[in-house]
Amino acid sequence: MASVAPSSRLARAALSRRQWIFLILLVISICISYIDRGSLSVADKYLQTEFSLDPQHRGMIYSAFFWSYAPALVLAGWLVDRFDVNRVLAAGFIVWSIATLLTGAANGFLMLFCLRMLLGMGESVAYPAYSRILAGNFKEEQRGFANAAIDAGSKLGPALGILVGGLLMASYGWRVFFVVTGVLSLMWLVPWFMWAPKGRTLMPPKGGKVPGFAEILSKRAAWGTFIGLFCGNYVWYFIITWLPSYFRDELHFDQRQMAVFASAPLWVLAASALTSGMISDRWIASGASPNLVRKTFTGLGLGLSTIMFASVLTRNPMSSLVVLCCACLAYGLYSSNLWAITQTLAGPWAAGRWTGLQNAFGNVSGIVAPWLTGWIVQETGQFYWAFVVTTAMLVIGTVCFTVVIPKVEPANWQE
Repeated sequence: MASVAPSSRLARAALSRRQWIFLILLVISICISYIDRGSLSVADKYLQTEFSLDPQHRGMIYSAFFWSYAPALVLAGWLVDRFDVNRVLAAGFIVWSIATLLTGAANGFLMLFCLRMLLGMGESVAYPAYSRILAGNFKEEQRGFANAAIDAGSKLGPALGILVGGLLMASYGWRVFFVVTGVLSLMWLVPWFMWAPKGRTLMPPKGGKVPGFAEILSKRAAWGTFIGLFCGNYVWYFIITWLPSYFRDELHFDQRQMAVFASAPLWVLAASALTSGMISDRWIASGASPNLVRKTFTGLGLGLSTIMFASVLTRNPMSSLVVLCCACLAYGLYSSNLWAITQTLAGPWAAGRWTGLQNAFGNVSGIVAPWLTGWIVQETGQFYWAFVVTTAMLVIGTVCFTVVIPKVEPANWQE
């Protein structure tokens, strides 16, 4: 068999105009999703004062999102594999935008808790839909950049939420921000219905091997991705829910300083993810195996992220900020290739279901991380042990992606 020239492989990695259009729309959607998801932590000071919430109750509100999000992901994975993924994503978007808008009218702990659960139900369709679209419309050597672009959007969302949200709340209060954000979120539906691709690529494949949930759960690689995502997500949810409080309470930044400095690591993370995705695609296009590339980026990324622990050892605020930025730079290597692994393993017939299961398992950490961090901070009066737990998760995640997953290649599904 004749070998493919490197220049030809690189040409195959280039995105078409059609791919660019819906990739940009997906990046914007995940950016909005994470603004809606993470903005409550920016309002932490105001919630604490207005509703008299201690750290443990604040942690419960942060985790409420995941009480509905994690189990709803299994249903979402089934929906996007069975119906037009375009419409499933739009329906979820409407639900989560309305939940954000109504948060501005919350009158206490219970209402906030319920609205966060509604937000989780709506946002559960996002990642299964993304995986279904990318697995069916992007080649192996294109998925690194496509997933990295979406991942960068998920990091830009909290960065914008912390920066813009923090500054707006300081001037106009927290309620106005949620109402405005909810209304602007709904406006995304207009370009989505106008320009999102339509046709057979958005519908379930008519042929091929369609594995059930039980068959996916029987795969060792699946459990590597499940546990690995739990560990990686624990770190991520620690960052977006408690980092603003860490900067404000432990490093003693005021609200405006927090808005600027707490968003800095997220800007670094977004840039790192996007760059890493491009590099990984070019590496595969030049002839490297997906197994080598994806494991190198995920394993090295999580392993190097353990430098995060050094940020809590220094008492200098700027030194702590620099270390956190370095940790987020490393984390971007991991997050850029995370979902490309799942899409390769599952293939287009199981991408939605595998992603739903993986995200459901992985996002249990969204319940654990905010609550456990709040409990640790309340009991110890500092963030030291919270950083210890987070670092341990990084080590376990590294083992999962490099050892537990045998090889990054399409799974052998039964006929």
